[in-house]
Parts: sequence; C-alpha cells; structure tokens
Amino acid sequence: MSRYETPKIKVNMGAAKGIMIGIVVLIIIGVIAGASVQIVDAGHRGILLHFNAVDLTIPPLDEGLHFVTPFADSVVQMEVRTLKFVKSTSSASKDLQTVSTEITVNYHPDPNAIHILYKEVGLTYENRIITPIVEEVVKQVTANYNAEELITKRPQVKADIETEINTRLISFNIITEIVSITDFQFSELFARAIESKVEAEQKAFKAENDLKRIEVEALQHAAEAEGIAQANIAEANGEAKAIAIINSALANNPQYLEWLKTQQWDGRLPLVVGEGGTPFISIPVE
Repeated sequence: MSRYETPKIKVNMGAAKGIMIGIVVLIIIGVIAGASVQIVDAGHRGILLHFNAVDLTIPPLDEGLHFVTPFADSVVQMEVRTLKFVKSTSSASKDLQTVSTEITVNYHPDPNAIHILYKEVGLTYENRIITPIVEEVVKQVTANYNAEELITKRPQVKADIETEINTRLISFNIITEIVSITDFQFSELFARAIESKVEAEQKAFKAENDLKRIEVEALQHAAEAEGIAQANIAEANGEAKAIAIINSALANNPQYLEWLKTQQWDGRLPLVVGEGGTPFISIPVE
C-alpha cells in the first residue's frame, strides 16, 4: 500500500500548486484590469495624470468609462456643474462709511480647461483664487461710491462688481454665471441719517405736490368765476339789446304796445261790470 500512496500525494500537491498559481494569475489580471479602467462621474471631468504629472496635450476626459495605462496613469475628477460661493466682507465707501457686503457668485470651471486649472492651482482653487478676488473687487468697487450711492445706484454697483469678477476669474479658466449682492449693511448711525433724509425728502415732495394741487384748484376757481362773469355779461347784453329793440318798436309803432298786451293774455275773459251795468273786458298790462 505504501508503494502506491506516495505518488498520489505528489499528484495532489502538484494540483494544489497549479490552482494557487491560477488564482494568483487571476488576481493579477483583475488588478491590472481594474487599474486599466477609470470612470468619470456625471457632472465632472477627468484629468489624466501620467506618473502624477499633468499632460496638457491630453484634453479632459468626459463622463463615462475610460481605459488608461495601468499603474502609470491615474484620473483626478473635478466638478464642472454650477457651484455657489458666498462671501461676506467689510469695506469703506468713498465717504469713508463702513459697509458690510455679502456677495454670492455662481460659477463653474471651464470644462475644456480644468486640466490647466488643476496644474496651476489645484483642487483648492476656491480658497486660493475666488476668495481673494471677490474680497479685492468688492473693496475696490465700493470705494468708488458714496454710501448713499451704494443704495441709490445698486444696479450699477452690482454691474461693476460682476464685470470685474468675470474678468479676473476667466483668466484662471473659471466662468462666472451670475453675481448677486445679497446684502448691504451700514453703521447704525448712518442708517438713521439715511432714514431721516428720506423722510425729509418725502415730506418736501408731499408739500410740493400740495402746492401744485392748490395752484391747480385756484386756476380752476378763477376759470369758473371768469366763466360766470362772462355769462352774466352776455345775459346783461342780451337784455339790453332786447330793451333797445322794444323801445325802438314803440317809437316807430304805437300799436306795438297793444300787441304786447294780447301776447300777455292767458285766454280767459274776466268780466267786470262798469257804470250802468255794462260789462267790459279788462286786459292786464305787465
């Protein structure tokens, strides 16, 4: 029996060794295959690194599956969707009033140039680039306006800040979508002064409107009085002309008076008994 058991053990050991080698080979193949495939997530772009160095001749990788050289190449992902940056800063206006400003910037890295951004700045570009630029621009633009103008000319202030931020960020391949001034805060003393001034202007405006209303009403009354006077004059002239016509008619025709009497008769025949009982008609003359 011992004669036949020894070869059997050798065969089993050879088979086990072959299985182990096969497993190792499969693991190596799996590792190599895994290192050869890189996936770029949605909303991102991939930066291909060759031995951790950025090759600017290779454009950023789009979303999806990519094959790379295993153990030599790696991929760094950067988000290119709309990102939000909010910064509060204090500055001084042209008239040396302290102004606290909150700025919101919506932006995204240029998808076609993120490999340049990564090579020159890195993944922390928001702290290194956006923060100092926004702070500097806000201070610079705010110093060009008086505190009151920062309120009354807010659209122009916003446009100046947005234009300057756009110009500076684009040089780092960062595209600005929209810049918003979400808050302007002044010292309490200045805020009260502005409130008092606005209240005084409103009162002056109301007084001016009241004066204009009084002037209009006075003109209306004057026009009305003039109209009444003209009507009275016209009526008096009409009566005078009528009297003149009647006098002329009487002078030229004595019978005209009798004709007027008949025009005044109401059609009734009052009966009056005179002397001797003779009735006669009396026609009143007005």
